[in-house]
Amino acid sequence: MTIHERIGPLFTDLYELTMAAGYYKHKLQADATFSMFVRGHESKRNYFVASGLENALKELASFYFTEDEIAFLEKTGLFEDNFLDYLKRLAFTGQVYAMQEGTIFFAHEPVMEITAPIIEAQILETFLLNTIGFSTLIASKAARCMYAASGRPLLDFSLRRTHGQDAGLTVARSAYITGFDATSNVLAGKLYGIPISGTMAHSFINAFDNESNAFLAYAKTFPANSIFLIDTYDTLEGARNAAKTAKEMKKKGIHPIGIRLDSGDMTALSIQVREILDKAGLNEMKIFASSDFDEFKIADAVAKGAKIDSFGVGTRMGVSADAPYLDIVYKLVNFDDRNVKKLSTGKITLAGEKQVFRKIDAHGMYQEDIIGLRNEDIENATPLLGKVMEHGKMLRPHPTLSEIRERFNKNFSCLSEQYKSIHHAVDYPVTISSSLKTLQNRAEP
Repeated sequence: MTIHERIGPLFTDLYELTMAAGYYKHKLQADATFSMFVRGHESKRNYFVASGLENALKELASFYFTEDEIAFLEKTGLFEDNFLDYLKRLAFTGQVYAMQEGTIFFAHEPVMEITAPIIEAQILETFLLNTIGFSTLIASKAARCMYAASGRPLLDFSLRRTHGQDAGLTVARSAYITGFDATSNVLAGKLYGIPISGTMAHSFINAFDNESNAFLAYAKTFPANSIFLIDTYDTLEGARNAAKTAKEMKKKGIHPIGIRLDSGDMTALSIQVREILDKAGLNEMKIFASSDFDEFKIADAVAKGAKIDSFGVGTRMGVSADAPYLDIVYKLVNFDDRNVKKLSTGKITLAGEKQVFRKIDAHGMYQEDIIGLRNEDIENATPLLGKVMEHGKMLRPHPTLSEIRERFNKNFSCLSEQYKSIHHAVDYPVTISSSLKTLQNRAEP
């Protein structure tokens, strides 16, 4: 699936449909509000980056059951004809409040709240958790990589290891909005306008009778975009061969961009390769490095003085290897004008329609977030959840990826360094307003 395709309402867990059938049979069709948030117990993250809203809203705007989808449900034998007839006329008619993509948020804060007739809102649960959850998971991981790189360019090289085609596109998009410079994913480049980047694989080197001829062939094919992969055989000898080829090309007015390291001790090798290139008068040639990089390995290389100009970040970012899932949930908080909550051990929810308010200190830094009631007005605080959909219709055009990147950059610049730590868990202050606390005492379990 791509951002341009409808996925359809069958992208859901069966129990969403069986609950919907139960609601229909027992005439429960009043409006319900569901709140989506990250529990945070096992997130290993000090903050999260909201992502995936555009895909979610496009699907909600085109929510309906086709004849083929109804026929499939009929074949299961689970559903009564009158319920299937009801589904034939179903569309999303509700409203959505959400944080804009690129917004930094924290555990337990609602990133989205949906109000709609309960059948509509219930069926959408699985799709919304999958879409917002995965995109936010990767954006949050990518932001940590970006921070660790300390201004060095990052390239998304994860496509061959991501968990499926749709995941590959989502990773490229999510990484780009948090500061990655390019992706190897050509389809993502076409769909989203993300710059694409790539060099060569070891098979290209192996296909020629020697390494130097492989470099020369690539330089002749892509004279303005040559980056030589130097570790197929011996890395330092590869660096010397790359330098020799580059000098030959420079005589013809062609300037190769640099070399790429893909194995071994990246810090030590980058220092040695930098010396080889500089001695050859190739100070302008860049050193790119790839191979199992994530925020931890990037930070280690930077701290040890690696002479790496840009990192290719692949598998570990594309699957969020250190925290491969987000404990994101979608819980009923109001039904038929009754505020409701869940009291399960370790899974208590906050009843009522909510808003997240952010306070900024005198230096423009994030100071505190307050979870309050939707209609509250908290002094000197900015509400983060905005209405993005009403009566099933989007209220404004989607922002461009450049605009989302800009929003993330602004958000990230306002986050204190302690919360950006990739090694230490630091809790950002999130409190509950007195009005919301009072409502909890009155809410029904």
